[in-house]
Formats: sequence, C-alpha cells, structure tokens
Amino acid sequence: MKQVLGILLLLAALKTQAQSDTGSIVVHKDPRIDLLVKKQVEYNEFNTRESRRFAQGFRILVINTNDRNKAMNAKSRIYQEMPDLKIYLTYQAPFYKLKVGNYKDREEAEQALPAIQRLFASGVYVVMDVIEVNPDKSAELQ
Repeated sequence: MKQVLGILLLLAALKTQAQSDTGSIVVHKDPRIDLLVKKQVEYNEFNTRESRRFAQGFRILVINTNDRNKAMNAKSRIYQEMPDLKIYLTYQAPFYKLKVGNYKDREEAEQALPAIQRLFASGVYVVMDVIEVNPDKSAELQ
C-alpha cells in the first residue's frame, strides 16, 4: 500500500513539474481571415447605411392646407427668405403639408421657430417627425 501511495505521489509531482514549464504558443493565421473580416465590415456598412440616415426628431410645420397653390407659394417664400433651410412638401389626401428643417431635439426646433413665424401669420408649430441625420453627408456617400 505504501508503494502504491509513493508511486501516486511521484506521478503527481511529475505532472506538476510538466505543467510549470513555460512554453510559447505560436498561432498561424490564414491571411484569408482578414479578407473575410474586411468583407463583413463592408457588407455591414452597406446594409445599415439607410437605417443610420433617418432618426426620430422634429420639424417645423409651416402650412397644412388642401390648396396646392397656397402650399407652393409658401414653399417659394421659404426658398427666397431662407435658402439654406431644407424643405419637405408632402401630400396626404386631401392636405398638403409643408415642413422645414431637421432638428434632433425640440429645443433646437423652437429656437428656429420665431424666424419662420415672422414669415407666416399663424399655424406654424413644431411637430415630431422622422428626420434626415446629416443629409449632406449621406448624399456624399451615395
């Protein structure tokens, strides 16, 4: 029995000694893996571009009318007075809605509101809408 116990202790000591040796591990990576990773990044960039282009935000509703000429006149007036402002004219039967701007938060939209209210007597207010995030940059990407 003492011999078996002695042999087991000897084997345990040898096992511990083998584990304490510090060796180095060399990994050989296939260069095609880098190509696959690069391809996946390009694929993800292409497929998520549209979803990153639009976000929930605010716009200023300038006019909501069923008269197309009124909506077009309002659009022309804004183009003349504020040419750098992005304008969106939509038709939801029977109304034409003219909205301007791409504002990420309400406070930013409310700061721009007085300038537009000077051009139009009434009915101008901030509304929640899906806005273009960096519309100029996303146009360059396409």
